[in-house]
Amino acid sequence: MEGWRELGNNFYALNRASIRMITVDPQFDLERCHDEDDGTSARAVKSDSVGVAGRRRSDLEAADKGHDPFDDAFSVEPERGGDHEYMSEKRNPFADENAEGLEGRRSVNPPPEAEEPYHIFSTRQKWLVVVIIGVTGMFSGLSSNIYFPALDSVAKATTQDLNVSLNDVSLTITSYLIIQGISPVIWGSLSDALGRRPIYIASALVYIVANIGLSFSPNFAVLLIFRGLQAAGSASTVSLGNGVIQDISPPAERGSFISFYQAIRNFSIAIGPVLGGLLANFLGFRSIFVFLLTLSSIVLLMLIVFLPETMRRIAGNGTMRLKGIYKPLIYKLKGEPNYMREPGEGLGRKKVTLSTFLEPLKLLLDKAVLCNLIFGGVVYAIWSMVTSSTTGLFKERFGLSELFLGLAFIPNGLGTIVGSAIAGKLMMRDYRAAEAAYLASNGLPSNSRLPTKELPADFPIERARTRNLPWIAGLFAAATAVYGFSLQFPRLVSLPGWIALPLILQFVIAGASNAVFALNQTLVTDLCPGRGASSTAVNNLVRCGLGAVGVAFVDPMIAAVGPGAAFLGLALVVVTCIPLVAVNWFWGMEWRVKKVEREKGRL
Repeated sequence: MEGWRELGNNFYALNRASIRMITVDPQFDLERCHDEDDGTSARAVKSDSVGVAGRRRSDLEAADKGHDPFDDAFSVEPERGGDHEYMSEKRNPFADENAEGLEGRRSVNPPPEAEEPYHIFSTRQKWLVVVIIGVTGMFSGLSSNIYFPALDSVAKATTQDLNVSLNDVSLTITSYLIIQGISPVIWGSLSDALGRRPIYIASALVYIVANIGLSFSPNFAVLLIFRGLQAAGSASTVSLGNGVIQDISPPAERGSFISFYQAIRNFSIAIGPVLGGLLANFLGFRSIFVFLLTLSSIVLLMLIVFLPETMRRIAGNGTMRLKGIYKPLIYKLKGEPNYMREPGEGLGRKKVTLSTFLEPLKLLLDKAVLCNLIFGGVVYAIWSMVTSSTTGLFKERFGLSELFLGLAFIPNGLGTIVGSAIAGKLMMRDYRAAEAAYLASNGLPSNSRLPTKELPADFPIERARTRNLPWIAGLFAAATAVYGFSLQFPRLVSLPGWIALPLILQFVIAGASNAVFALNQTLVTDLCPGRGASSTAVNNLVRCGLGAVGVAFVDPMIAAVGPGAAFLGLALVVVTCIPLVAVNWFWGMEWRVKKVEREKGRL
C-alpha cells in the first residue's frame, strides 16, 4: 500500500503522520481475552518503523479514561510537540486526509439514567416470597382454629385426666389471644431492628418447642403455659409477613400482595377446624399438636433454605450482599445472584435498646393510625366472638359431633379467603383511580406513575384505601345482626336444612370482616413507612386485646340475653364505629401532611 506504513497487527497510518501509539477498544481486539472487566484497560500497539520507546503507563491510562464504547474503534493520537500539530480529535486512519471534516467522529448522548427499582426482585420472585411468608403465617390462624372443634374433647380429657373443670378450659383461648396480641410487639420491634429472617427462624423455634410441650402436657398448668408459648411463636408471623411485603413492594403493588398474603393465611381458618375435628375425633386432642409440630418443622426448613433477608436497612433493595444468618442456604449451595454487591455506609442492623420495644407503642399517638386500629379491632373482636361461640351454639342447637363441628367452620374459612381476594382487587382499582385523578389535577401526563419509594404528601392514600370500607362494614353489621336471630328460635332451628342459613351468614361475616382487615392493615402500613412489622404488631395488639375481651364475655352474654339480642348489640357497636372511617376520609391527609412537616422540622 503506497503511502501507508504498518504500525503492527495490520494497522496502517499515512507516512506523513507521526503516530506513536494506538489505543484499541477491548471489544474490537480479537487477541484480547475478554474477562468480565469494566472496559477500562487498554494496550498500546507500537510502531516498529517509528522506533519510539514505550509510553508511560500513566499516559496510557489518561488516554483511555472516558472512552466512549459507542465511538470509533481507534483512538489515533499524533505525537505531542515537535513540528507536528497536536490533535485531540479521534480520526479514522483510513480516511482521506484532504476530506472535509473528520470522518468517524460522532457524538452519542448516553441514555438517561433509569430510576433505581424499589426492589430488584422480579414479580415472580416477589410472589414466591409472599407464598413462603404466607405459608409460615398460616400457623397463627391454624393454631387457633384447629383447636375450636376439639374444645369438647379437651374439656372431657382435662376433666378426667388433668383434674380441671369445663370453665377452666376456656382460659386456653383467652390466654392464647392475650399472648397473640402482646408477642408481635416484641417480635415486630426486633425484626425492624435486627432483620426479618433471624426473627422468623427464632419464632419458629419457639413454636416448635411449644408444640413439643403441648403434645406431652401432663397437667392443665403445662397445657395453659405452652398454649401461650405457642401463641408467642405463631402470632409474630403476621407482623413479620407484613414487614416483608413493605420491604419488597411499593404502595402501588402492596394492596394485592397484602390481600393475597392474608388469603393464603386465612386458608388455615378454612382447613384448620376440619383437621382439628378429624384429629380430635379419631386420635385425641394431643394429636393436633403432634401434627402442628411436624408441619412447623418442615416450614422452618423451608425458611432456612429459601427465605432471604428483605429488611431494607440490611438488604437494601435486594442487591446488598447477605452474610451469616441473613443469607439463605440456597445462596450458599447454588451461589448468589450476580447483582449482589457489598452494602454501603449507613446500612446494617440497629442496636436493640428499651426504646426498640416502645417504638411501636408510639404509633398509638398518631390520630389517623389510632382511628384505624380501633375500627379494625372492633370488627376483629366481633368476628372472633362469632367464631369462638360456634362450637357451643351449633353443638347445642344442632347436636353436631367434633367431626361435623369441624365441617361447620368451612364457610367461615372460605369467607376469609374470598373477602381478602376481593379486597385486593378493590384496592388495586381504587389506587389506580386515585393516582389518575392526582396526575390530572396536577397537570401531569396520564401515562406517568407516582414515585414508587415514597408517595407525595398530598396524595390521598386514605381515600384510596377506604373508599369501599363503609359499605363493607355495613354488610358486616347487617349479617351479624341477622346471624344471631337465625340461632335464636328453637322452632326455626329444628327445621330441616335450617343450619344452612347461619352457615351462609358466617361466610358473609368472615368475608366482610377480612376485607375490612385487608383494607385496614394496608392503610396502617402506608401510614407507617419503614415500620411495616411494628405497625402490624401494634395493630395485632389492639385487635387481639379487644378480641380476648370479647371472647371472654361472649358465652355469658349469649346465656344472659340469647344470641339474637347479643349479636344485634354487637352489630350496633360496629355501626357506631363507622364514623371513625369518615374521620380518616375527611381529615386523614391533613393530619399526615402536618406530621411530615413536623418530622422534617426536626431534621
